[in-house]
Amino acid sequence: MTPGELREKGYHILVSHLGQVDAIRFLQQMGWGHGDYERGDILDSVTREEFWQDLQRIRDRK
Repeated sequence: MTPGELREKGYHILVSHLGQVDAIRFLQQMGWGHGDYERGDILDSVTREEFWQDLQRIRDRK
């Protein structure tokens, strides 16, 4: 699974289980943090525009 596919799947799961508002609140609370894994590399490459486009694609599928 590519990083983009993983991101899209994760957004879909968050929105479907939490709803749009709480999914965004959850992502805001998570912050960007630091760790010894690839999360920073993946998130650094995601723009706000890409996030909203991904979210819109998920909404359009319903």
